[in-house]
Amino acid sequence: MDEERPISSMSFPIEGEAGKTGTWRTHRPIIDKTKCTATKQNKLVCMLCWLFCPEATISKTIPPKINYEYCKGCGVCAEECPTKAISMEEEANFKE
Repeated sequence: MDEERPISSMSFPIEGEAGKTGTWRTHRPIIDKTKCTATKQNKLVCMLCWLFCPEATISKTIPPKINYEYCKGCGVCAEECPTKAISMEEEANFKE
């Protein structure tokens, strides 16, 4: 019997016709590493932020990193985080 492999989809952020779409954001996700399960355990555990990000802008690394050039600030990552390690902050606070 052949080994069965799970089937899944995977997306990667790319620059399309709209350019780097992070400029559309009104809110920016900020990860609190003291609450992040993967960072606290130093293991690739949880990673729900990475899994559910519709734009594939969160890295599957320890700690997770957000590619703000493409993040649209939808807040799905913050909603899905079971430890509430991600908060949505006003983008205006980060503009120079």
